[in-house]
Amino acid sequence: MIEFNKYAVGVVIRRLRKERKLSQEVLSGLAGLARSHLAMIESGNKKANLETIWKIANALGITPHELVNLIEEEISNGHNQDIGLEYK
Repeated sequence: MIEFNKYAVGVVIRRLRKERKLSQEVLSGLAGLARSHLAMIESGNKKANLETIWKIANALGITPHELVNLIEEEISNGHNQDIGLEYK
């Protein structure tokens, strides 16, 4: 069983955003979110609910299912190479 990890959510969203060369301002606009809200999700300071995950996935051009799978993979890896965090 995989436990929810808000840091992994942020890591994956940030990585996908950067891969697509989008700023937080642009992605948040595409998703219909405040930039500050997206920033808090990316930093792990705020949990994203299902509706928010759905909006972000659509803005990134992927399905919510694909985004959740990537988050599950990140949690299974247990670390983030981008910012050097470890979490369990």
